[in-house]
Order: sequence, then C-alpha cells, then structure tokens
Amino acid sequence: MKQNIQQLLQETVSRLQAQGVIPTDFQADIQLDHSKDKTHGDFATNLALMLAKPCQKKPRELAELISQNLPENPNISKVEIAGPGFLNFFVTESAQANVISEILQAKENFGSCDIGKGTRVFLEYVSANPTGPLHVGHGRGATFGASLANLLKTAGYDIHSEYYVNDAGRQMNILAVSLWLRYLAMHGLNFEFPRNGYKGDYVNDMAQTLSAKVNKDFMRDIADVFKDVPLDEQADKTGDKEAHIDALINNCKTLLGKDNFAIVFDIGLDTIVADIREDLQEFGVVFDEWFSEKRLITSEAVQHAFDVLQKADMLFEEKGALWFKSTKFGDDKDRVVRRENGETTYFASDIAYMLNKFDRGAQQLVYIFGSDHHGYLPRLRASVAALGHNNEDVLFELVQFAVLYRGKEQVKMSTRSGEFVTLRELRHEVGNDAARFFYIMRKADQHMDFDLELAKSKSNENPVYYIQYAHARVCSVFKQLEEKGFDYDAAQGLSNLALLTEEHEQALIRLLSRYQETIIGAAQTKEPHRIATYLRELANALHSYYNAHIFLVDDENLRNARLSLCAATKQVLVNALKLLGVSAPNSM
Repeated sequence: MKQNIQQLLQETVSRLQAQGVIPTDFQADIQLDHSKDKTHGDFATNLALMLAKPCQKKPRELAELISQNLPENPNISKVEIAGPGFLNFFVTESAQANVISEILQAKENFGSCDIGKGTRVFLEYVSANPTGPLHVGHGRGATFGASLANLLKTAGYDIHSEYYVNDAGRQMNILAVSLWLRYLAMHGLNFEFPRNGYKGDYVNDMAQTLSAKVNKDFMRDIADVFKDVPLDEQADKTGDKEAHIDALINNCKTLLGKDNFAIVFDIGLDTIVADIREDLQEFGVVFDEWFSEKRLITSEAVQHAFDVLQKADMLFEEKGALWFKSTKFGDDKDRVVRRENGETTYFASDIAYMLNKFDRGAQQLVYIFGSDHHGYLPRLRASVAALGHNNEDVLFELVQFAVLYRGKEQVKMSTRSGEFVTLRELRHEVGNDAARFFYIMRKADQHMDFDLELAKSKSNENPVYYIQYAHARVCSVFKQLEEKGFDYDAAQGLSNLALLTEEHEQALIRLLSRYQETIIGAAQTKEPHRIATYLRELANALHSYYNAHIFLVDDENLRNARLSLCAATKQVLVNALKLLGVSAPNSM
C-alpha cells in the first residue's frame, strides 16, 4: 500500500508540474511514513513542506493543491491536512486486509522484491586469520554477513559470498613456529614458550598430529633453536617480543628446511581452516567461495594490481620501496605496497583482491570488518578511487565485537593466550537460534553485551524464545482445530476478511503490510537488525491478539477469517526468521 500511495503522489507532482505549480526540474524524493498515532491516519507525508521553497508557496496551500489533484483510489478512505502542511492518508480496512491474501498466495516468496535488479555483489565477511578457532567475537560478524546475504538475495541482488583466507604472511608463520615448539616440548625439550606464540590447547592437538606424522624427525637441538634469538619481553619491559618471535621463525625455517617447514605450516593451516569451515557450517553460515591469499600471489594478481596502479600514476619508488599515493585521496600518509626486501605488504594483497573481484564480474563489493579495522579504511577507500571505481561501488560495514557475560562477570578473550570462549562452545551452550538472534538484534556498529543467562532462558524476556513461541502458538491453534472437529476453509476465510474489525486484528494486519517495506529498507541500508526488530513487534502483536480473543469461535465465517490472519502471520514469522538463520519450531 505504501508503494501505491507514493505512486499516487508522484502522479500528482507530475500533474502540478504540468499546471506550472511545481518547477519542471524539481525531482521529488517522496517520503511516506507510517503514522504512529492511528487518529492521524495510516501514512503521512511532508511533501508539501518540501515543495514550499521551490514553489514559493505556503505548505498548507500546497497541501490543498496536492489533495485536490490526487488521483482517486478506492483503497484510500480520506486524506487530511494536518499541522503546517502534513498530508495524512487513511486506508480502508478492506485494502489493509488484502495483504493476508497476498501472503497466503506468495507463501515463502512473500517479501521478495527486485530493488537489487540483479546487481552482482561480492560479499566478504568473517575472514578471521586461520591461527585459531573462531571465538564469540567472530560470531557477530558471521551472523551479520549471513543475514545480510539472505536479505540482499530476497531484495533481488545477485550475491556471491567469500571467506578470505589469510594463509600467507607473518601470523601464519607465528602459528607454525608455535606448533613446532609445542612438538619439541612434547618430546622432552625444556624452554620458555614465547609470549607472542599461540598457546591454546588446539596448538597442542596439532603438535600431536605433527608428531604422529613425522615421529622425532623434526627434533632439533634447543641451543640451535634459540641461537642468536633476542630476549623475549621481560617483566621489567626489557627485550623485544616481536624480534624474539621473528628470530625463532627464521631459525625454524633454517633448521627444518623449506619442505619440512611447509609440512608444519600446512598442518596448522589445514587443521584450523577445516575447523573454521565446519564451525560455520554448523552455525548455518556457508560461503560460495573460500579465497586463498596465496592464490593472489601465485596467480601474479598482486603484480597485475601494481601494473594497473602504475598506469594510473598511483605508485612511486623511494628508498628501495614501492609506495601507493594514498594521500592523494585523503589518507594521512602514503602506504608501502612492496618493501625494500621485495616482499609485498598485506595492503598490496588487499588491493589485488579488490581488483580481482571486479575482474571476476562484481558490480559492487561489500566488506564486513571488525570495528578494529576502522583505521584501515582510508587507505582502502583510496585504493577504490585509484582503481577507477566510485565510493558506492565498494561499501565497508564495521561490526562491533560482542562482549560476553557469564552472570555479571565479563569473559575475556585472547587468541594467543588461549583464554577465550569459542563460537562452538557458545553455540553448544545457548543453541544456534539464540546465538544467531542475539548477535543480529542490534545495529552492527553498536556495542553489544551478550547475556548468556538470558539467551538460555525460556521466558518472554528472551526475544528469540518470545518470537518462536508466537509461531508455536499459531501451530497449536491449527492443532486444536483438528481436535475440535473443525476444518479450515481458506477460501471462506479470505472472502470474510471484512469481519476482522477488532483493534488487535487491525494492528496485526498493519504490521503484516509493513513486512515488504521493512525488507526494502533493511536491504537499502544494509541493516538486517531491522528484521529482528520487526519480528519482535509482530510476535508481540500476535501474543496480544491471542490473549484477547478466541480464534476457534462457532461462527465459521469469523473463525476462518481469523485463521487466515493467523496463517498469514505464521508465514511471515517463518520468512523473517529464515532471513536471520533462525528456526521456527512448531511447539515449545
């Protein structure tokens, strides 16, 4: 209905432009909002106030002209002018109720639209370094990305989702040397484990895998392992933990040799990537592609990116290094893309990956990063422009990490220390449904406290339980229908929707009619949390209706009309929950 009224207003603007009332070059951005107060109608627009300045007329005068020139529509009972010039639209109850027929006909497709027009979007999210299991902080980005992918598909976008595997570089080398050191300790060598190493139990498990594969073939003298290695960071702050771990990496590579080091490296990489993939699949998060950073390097994609930037005069050499002219696009300093020793930087790989996506047919890129990437965005935006694309071609969404509480105590997380709660542990404790909904129920860039006790509770205070219970309640109504010997006649129900005049019925119908525009708004703003908010409102309306009225009345016309409303509500609950990766149980 909202789209219909907006079309009527657009036609009215065209009429008034033809009459010379509105300038012909005026582009109307027609805003139509749901009225919060039912006495002010169903929809309201400030179009007359927007037109006042370009038309040089008083808003109320323009509101009168708009009202007089609106095309007639049987679904609108009246239009009122309020305040300084707002237009309030009152929709007939029969028109509102038509949404029930639309829902029951479209079923799982209700809410789908084509605002995306098939735009090819590459969506990258999670992309946690494969140096350890996913922790609860990663869960929010995974949920946001998967929900956004579902939402954009429903809105008509062509979505390709990717997990970027950072399988090259220093962090992976730190994991490899951590694994090897645990292997050495397992075979009896005594030494102080580096502060910068990865310490979780999962590293010990991988060391056992290594031991089973190579027995004692990778054992080396401890003096050689720590030869010429600078002191680790001490309690008095002396030493250098970064130089310490880097020297251990170099010694590990030298003592093992290229091929043996690759064996250690691959055990760490393959084990963790497999674990992450399984964890996400069990969480309902599935990617179209797992893209390897090594692939960029071996395919010479980085050099291709350099060639493109060089042709655009975006690179320069200084002191043996290759630099990107990031300051030309507002960054605070230029950025190195190839160091003096010939090694390319992470940033160089990021530029190459961006270009690679466009080369593979992407029309728009969406990156979902943790909020700690905020300072990294200026150089990425600079690379967007340098590669010849506009800002709207590449969108960056920042997700705040969730803070986990067990009771009143905050659970601290550190991947290297091993003191963290994994995503798998969280899922097993509260369930996938609660985890998915809690992660998505607030705007992604807002702070979030994850309340474990609330997520596990079976009460109305638990939002996911409250919503799922609404669906289960509708299912119970249809089960009672059979027990009482009644049949549901959908055709009879749809032909008697005019009987749904109770306040609770009208409130529920109005919410159902808002579902598709909620999808559109959430897709346009990349805010899937709007679906969670909508679900809470819809569940509340259903529960209020259930508590106030009897559905299985003797009057079969009214009974079937109410059952049609219940069936439509059930379908929308299912559709919306599916977008968020949450199930709709038939009983609770």
